[in-house]
Amino acid sequence: MITDSENPSSADNQQERFQGLDVHNIPDAIGYYLAGFTDGEGSFHVAFRKRQDYKLPWKVSLCFNVSQKDKVVLEFFQTYLECGTMRQRQDGIWYYEVNNLSDLLQKVIPFFERFQFLSSKKARDFAKFKELVRLISKGEHLSVVGLKRVLEIRQTMNDGGAERRKYTDAEILRYLENPQRLYAEAVLIK
Repeated sequence: MITDSENPSSADNQQERFQGLDVHNIPDAIGYYLAGFTDGEGSFHVAFRKRQDYKLPWKVSLCFNVSQKDKVVLEFFQTYLECGTMRQRQDGIWYYEVNNLSDLLQKVIPFFERFQFLSSKKARDFAKFKELVRLISKGEHLSVVGLKRVLEIRQTMNDGGAERRKYTDAEILRYLENPQRLYAEAVLIK
């Protein structure tokens, strides 16, 4: 096979070929439109889920999402960010979301670093989200100290957002301080 590239096309060259999203190929009008849309309808958030099979009993999940009645705009997100999934709730609202850590790091973050937010609130939440993505990508959330840091950052995002969270900081910390509670609850539930 003859190619114009001097680089080998083998699997060991895949890392070199994939550099993430090339935000400079996104037209300014589209990029700023999507950033503006996110400013009003999008969110960056972190969730905790109980996991019995983890050393620490919590799985930390990060997500960027945008919701809308009409999925056309959300399809633009999926096309230009080159990642994410779409789903529809029973009430007809569509969600576009990105949960994959490498997509958040290599596509979502570079996109919003180039097409920045006008509102200081969304810019602040994005800065905190970037901090969380980098912390988790380094595996720092796998320690008690790291999970406490994730909680500290989460507390400063989305105006605290405590009323929408499944688990309070106190519940999460209680399990961190005494992980046997999680296993005791599992036995009692059966």
